[in-house]
Amino acid sequence: MNQASRIEPAKGFLDRCLKGIEVVGNKLPDPSMLFLLLLIVVWILSAFLSNFSFSSVIDPRTDAPLVINNLLTGSAITDFMSRMVSIFTGFAPLGVVLVAMLGVGVADEAGYFNTGIKLLLSRTSARLLTPVVVLVGLLSHSAVDAGYVLVIPLGGVIFHAAGRHPLAGIAAAFAGVSGGFSANPLPSALDPLLQGFTQPAAQILDAAILINPLCNYFFTMASSVLIIALGWYITDRLVEPRLQRNTPVDEDAERSEGMDKISRRESGAFWWATGVMLLGIVVLILTLLPADSPFRDSSGSLNSFQAPIMQSIVPLIFLLFLVPGVVYGYVARVFKSSRDMVDAMTKAMNGMAYYIVMAFFCALFVHAFASSNIGALLALKGASALQALALPGSVTIMGIILLTAFVNLFVGSASAKWALLAPIFVPMLMQVGISPDLTQAAYRVGDSSSNIITPLMPYFPLVVVYCQKYFKQTGIGTLTAIMIPYSVTFLIAWTAFLVLYWVFGLPLGLGASYVYPPV
Repeated sequence: MNQASRIEPAKGFLDRCLKGIEVVGNKLPDPSMLFLLLLIVVWILSAFLSNFSFSSVIDPRTDAPLVINNLLTGSAITDFMSRMVSIFTGFAPLGVVLVAMLGVGVADEAGYFNTGIKLLLSRTSARLLTPVVVLVGLLSHSAVDAGYVLVIPLGGVIFHAAGRHPLAGIAAAFAGVSGGFSANPLPSALDPLLQGFTQPAAQILDAAILINPLCNYFFTMASSVLIIALGWYITDRLVEPRLQRNTPVDEDAERSEGMDKISRRESGAFWWATGVMLLGIVVLILTLLPADSPFRDSSGSLNSFQAPIMQSIVPLIFLLFLVPGVVYGYVARVFKSSRDMVDAMTKAMNGMAYYIVMAFFCALFVHAFASSNIGALLALKGASALQALALPGSVTIMGIILLTAFVNLFVGSASAKWALLAPIFVPMLMQVGISPDLTQAAYRVGDSSSNIITPLMPYFPLVVVYCQKYFKQTGIGTLTAIMIPYSVTFLIAWTAFLVLYWVFGLPLGLGASYVYPPV
């Protein structure tokens, strides 16, 4: 049997699997409607389960037997109707994300991100091209969707211009932007977004618990090194050689298309904006250093939840992007008046319209899930089952990662998926001594690793189009086959990295712990 005949059955099996995933995923309702359906399910379950006694299940918040609250009584329905607006406006992730995105939107619309990415890529030596493309992909997480619409196509352009296979450049960029979604040297809007779901989930069992928005920052920063190294090796040693052998670039593919030159004004504006941003960071550090700094708590600590600096993380992220965005906009003459800055913020909010709709239904579901005590029941029963199995904590964490990676094949949105899983995973693992911070870190690993192999990820078809520019026969199966080595390697190596990180007791992030309750 020759090599081609051996490959065909495997290719056919892969295509059938991908088709099955696509069919199942397309049958799922939109996340907003999914939360509405789940809200109705919670109401019905609360009415049914309220008829049963759970005297053997002790609620750790009250030290009394757990009681399921019926949400379909007259008083519960009127209370829900009267509080619907406040439930939505009080939904923690909503304000956090919108405030952060106001600053990010200004920097993005002004062109600060685009110019910075192009400068970095244009000044990179051929030998370091791959790791820099992956790094830029990681950094692009701070710019919302800039990675998908700018970094990935530019990866193909600069690889092609350097005489390398352009699909390898697209793959490396895609791996950094999407496969390394939760690895970032810089704080991003994703940090407070996920924390906004983790904290309410943890408060199902512990009403007083607080989760720092940067509780995973040290881990995600360290993960950047891992993802860059893996992406570099896989691209140069596995993916590109295979592409050179089996996927010839179309003869009519142009090398120079898409790589716009950076004007002197844009370059100067970028360095002015970056200088102002660095100056602001220095001023902040100098403000934090004195023992009587207003950013410290009453005991002089900077990393306690009572410290003003910890309560200012989201506004600081807002300013981190707003200030350089404004400076760049005016120096580059993109902004001619304050109205242009407001328009940039408005455009950013327009892009968040879908998220706001989803957040409305999600807020109602999360509130009902918590107030019914169904979440607590699932957590306590699940924790009892885990304790009976007596699995090592590392095995439990690996299970969470694998389950998340599987669910990610069907539900692409990181926020929607964590809104569904957090109320179950977080309190359940708290009952077996695993902290919400570690559970969230495990979720992030699983969520990122399988992003690049699911056709249901919203930008997946767009990446296929980028590839077709150089190889017209590219399809979903082609791109998936290219990205599987990244996905599998990221999943295995990143999981092992998290476990080792835990074993050595390295800090996960600000105010984070590995165990619950914290010691």
